[in-house]
Amino acid sequence: MTQSFDSGWASAGVNSALDTADTPGDALRLPPGFALIAEDPELGPSVSSCLAEVEKQLRSAIANSDPLADATSRHLVEAGGKRIRPLLTILASHLGNPTRAKVVQAAVVVELTHLATLYHDDVMDSAPYRRGAPTAHEVWGNSVAILTGDLIFARASILVSELGGEALGIQARTFERLCLGQLHETVGPRDGQDALEHYLSVIADKTGSLVAASGQLGALFADTPREVVDIMVSYGEKVGVAFQLADDVIDVTGRKVKSGKAPGTDLREGVPTLPVILLRRAAAAGDRSAADVVALVDGDLSSDEALAAAVTAVREHPQTQEAWAVAQQWADEAVAALEPLPDSVVKQALASFAQAVVSRDV
Repeated sequence: MTQSFDSGWASAGVNSALDTADTPGDALRLPPGFALIAEDPELGPSVSSCLAEVEKQLRSAIANSDPLADATSRHLVEAGGKRIRPLLTILASHLGNPTRAKVVQAAVVVELTHLATLYHDDVMDSAPYRRGAPTAHEVWGNSVAILTGDLIFARASILVSELGGEALGIQARTFERLCLGQLHETVGPRDGQDALEHYLSVIADKTGSLVAASGQLGALFADTPREVVDIMVSYGEKVGVAFQLADDVIDVTGRKVKSGKAPGTDLREGVPTLPVILLRRAAAAGDRSAADVVALVDGDLSSDEALAAAVTAVREHPQTQEAWAVAQQWADEAVAALEPLPDSVVKQALASFAQAVVSRDV
């Protein structure tokens, strides 16, 4: 359940930003939901320029005079990614004064923090690939990968310390939640704790917290009113949760082309995800069809045939549609959080993106 928030989007984002930074009139291609930005004659070039600067500073931040540290730190940066978190930081800044240099630095901080967690997640999950490339622990081993994640987070901490005490507090609390989310996912629910409640708290910490901080920092350093900062926190948390919920459903619907994950990966690895949690709840309530599917899920899924049968059974059960409805509810709540904002292209793009993370119309 550690799918990157960037996975599955159409080729877009930072590379396009770099390509168009010197030619503001060119179209800026962005992930679904953000097309309105590229079409806007003022916002498009501004966002493009900011993303290009983020990429420049990101590569500078991870550069190291030590050859090994430099190679390991550059590994995921050079593998790509859509830079969704920096993009949200930059967009949030356009709700106020987007020209402040601290906005770009904050965007670099959130992406560095995200990258650091990916190094750690891949070790814990024994993931062989990330963004189409072998993971760092596959290339250099677990210890080097973990230390690289630590090093990148140290670089993020240096940068955020230059942004002032409030930003440092946001970063510290966010990283605390990231760690707690991973810890709670690792040990599972406490005795007597509801499995769905535990699952939602894990993804809120592991995914929602950093997305929320991304919008929070952008609004903060654009000198927006405090209520706007709070809106971006609420929106970011909800849209992050919506993404992960949808990602878990996609794992058992066979939409490999859109998600970038082989169908049933989470089922085979025994990762508790929303469709399976809902199936177990229904089975416990006496739903025989749900119990039959759970029996398949809990069986030996080592063969491709057994996995395919389990994927089909989960996909076709009504509880999977219920899981989609839960994901949609979180996306709708993210859109609702934006309601107090005045109408603008930024607001429309944020709302459209919240819906796109569930529809995955890519």
